[in-house]
Amino acid sequence: MLRFIAARAGMDAEKILHAKRALTFIKPHRRIIAVIMGVMLLVAALGALEPLIYKVVFDKLGTNTGLQELFLAVGAIMAAAVAKEALNGFSNWLSWKVRLSVNYRLLDETTGRLHALPLSYHREETVGGLMTRLNHGINGFVAGISDLAFNILPGCIYLAISVAVMFRLDWRLSLLVVFFAPLPAMIGVVASHEQTARESSLLYRWGIIFSRFNEVLSGIVTVKSFAMEEAERKRFMGEVAEAHGIVRKGVVTDTKIGAAQSLVVMLAKTASIGFAIYLIHQGQTTVGTLMAFLGYQGGLFGPVNSLTGVYQTLRKATISFDIVFSILDAEDRLQDAPHAQPVDKVQGDVVFDKVSFGYNDERQILKEIDLHVSPGETIAIVGPSGSGKTTMVSLLQRFYDPTSGCIAVDGTDLRALQQRSLRQQIGVVLQDALVFNDTIRNNIAYGRPDASDAEIAAAARAANADKFIGNLPGGYDFVVGERGCRISVGERQRISIARALLKDPSLLILDEATSALDAESEVLVQDALDRLIKGRTSFIIAHRLSTVVGAHRILVLKDGKIIEADNHENLMEQDGYYASLVKHQYRGLLPA
Repeated sequence: MLRFIAARAGMDAEKILHAKRALTFIKPHRRIIAVIMGVMLLVAALGALEPLIYKVVFDKLGTNTGLQELFLAVGAIMAAAVAKEALNGFSNWLSWKVRLSVNYRLLDETTGRLHALPLSYHREETVGGLMTRLNHGINGFVAGISDLAFNILPGCIYLAISVAVMFRLDWRLSLLVVFFAPLPAMIGVVASHEQTARESSLLYRWGIIFSRFNEVLSGIVTVKSFAMEEAERKRFMGEVAEAHGIVRKGVVTDTKIGAAQSLVVMLAKTASIGFAIYLIHQGQTTVGTLMAFLGYQGGLFGPVNSLTGVYQTLRKATISFDIVFSILDAEDRLQDAPHAQPVDKVQGDVVFDKVSFGYNDERQILKEIDLHVSPGETIAIVGPSGSGKTTMVSLLQRFYDPTSGCIAVDGTDLRALQQRSLRQQIGVVLQDALVFNDTIRNNIAYGRPDASDAEIAAAARAANADKFIGNLPGGYDFVVGERGCRISVGERQRISIARALLKDPSLLILDEATSALDAESEVLVQDALDRLIKGRTSFIIAHRLSTVVGAHRILVLKDGKIIEADNHENLMEQDGYYASLVKHQYRGLLPA
C-alpha cells in the first residue's frame, strides 16, 4: 500500500526508502496501533449501521408502524452516535500517546546526533536555520507517519464497507455515486504538486529569516551600537511579509481546490437525489433507500478525501523525512574508531608529529608542526591572527583530525582514543567564557554535576570568584542571565576558571583568557589562572604577551609554522620575530 501511494506521489526510490524507514519509528507501538485499528473498525461498522437505521425509519413512516418502534430506531441512532464518539475519543487518546512517544524518540535521536556531530557540521549550519528546519522536520515527520499509520487502513475499511452496503441497497444509485467519487481525489492530486513546492519554498525562506533573526538577537549590542534596530526590524518584517505572501497565494489556491471538491460532492448528492426521486416515482426504490444513500455518500467521499489527504501529506512529509534523515545520516568523519580506548587518566605528555591541517584543499593552516610537550610543562603559543594558534589546540581536543601527521597523548594517537573520555581530561578557558542562563552553582559544576557545595565553593575561592558571588542576591543561586548578561566579563571569566578548576583536568587550554579584561580584573583572573596551571600540562594562546612571560616555552607561529621556540628571556636575547612583537606591543612603555 505504501509503495503504491508513494509511487503515485511521484516519489523516487530514496524517498520511498525514507517513508518505509519512517514507519520503523512506530514499530515499537504496533500493539497499541493494533488496538487503534480495531477501535476504528468498530467505528466504521457503527458508521455503516447508522444510514441503514435511517432507511428503516423512513421506510416505515406513513405505514402502520407504531411510534414505539420508530422511537426505538431513533434511540438506536443516538446510541450508535454516542458509541462512535466514545470510541473516537479513546482512539484519539491512544493515537496521541503514540504521536508524543514518536516525537520524543525523534527529538532524542536528532538532538543526540546534533551533539555528536563534529564542529565542521555546526560551522556550516546557522543556529536559527537549523532550529527552524529541525522543528518543521520533526512536526512534519510525526504528522506524516501518523497519517500513514492511522488513516490509510481505516479509510480503506470504511470505504469498502460503504461501497458494499450501497451496492446491496441499489446498484444503479451506487454506480452514479461511484462515478463522482474519484473526482475530488483527482483534484487533490493535481493540487498536491503545487502544495509540495510551496511547502519546500516556505521552509527554505523561514530558515533564512530566522537564521538572520538569531544573528541579530545574538549581536544585539552591535545592532544598538550602530543604531540599526529599525533597519533590522524592517528587514525582518519585509522578509516575513514575502513569506506571508506565499502563504496567502497558497490559501487562495487551497480555497479554490476545496471549493471545487465541495462542488463535486454537492453535484454528486444532487444527482443522486434527482435520480432517486425518479426511481421512487417509478416505484423502483424507497425514500428510506435515498436517505441511506445520502448517509453513505459521506461515508464514501470522506475516506476518499482522507486517502487523498494522506497522499498530499506524504508528498509534504517527504520534505520532513529528508530534513530529519539528513541530520541522522550526516557524515561524521571524526567518529570513534571501533576499538577506541577509554582515557582514565592523562599524564600530560603531548606530541605533534609532522602535523599539517587545512579546513579545505586550497589552504593549509598548519604545516608539519613538530612539538614534544612534557607533563606539567606550560606552552605559550603566540603569533599573528590566522597563523594557526587556535587550530593547534582544536586538533588537540580532536575537533578535527590532521590532514597529515599525528597527535599523541601519553604515546597514544588521539584517533585511537574515545573522544568523550579524552575531552573529560581537558579543561578549557576561552576568551568569550560561555555561561548558561542558570545559577552560578550549576555553571561552576557544569563539568561535574555531582560536585558538592563545598567543592564548588573551594573552586570559586581558587578562582577569585567567591567575593563577588557573596555580594550577589542569592549568592550561588543567583541566575546569571542569557550568556551571563547579568554579570561582568571578568566575573564570567572567573566562573569559567572555577569550572575548569572543579573539573581538575590533566591538560589545560587557555585561549585568550584575559584579552577582554580591564587591568584590575586581569590581575584577579591571572592570579586564578596561575593556580589553575600549576602542575598541569598547559597550552596558553595569547596576544597580550605579558600573560605568557612565565611559560616554560613560547612557540611563535607564523604562516602555519613554528618559527621560534624558547622561553621569554632567550627569545628576547635572540631579538627575532617574538622580540619585535613585544617591542611593538609595548612601544612607549619600554625603555629606549
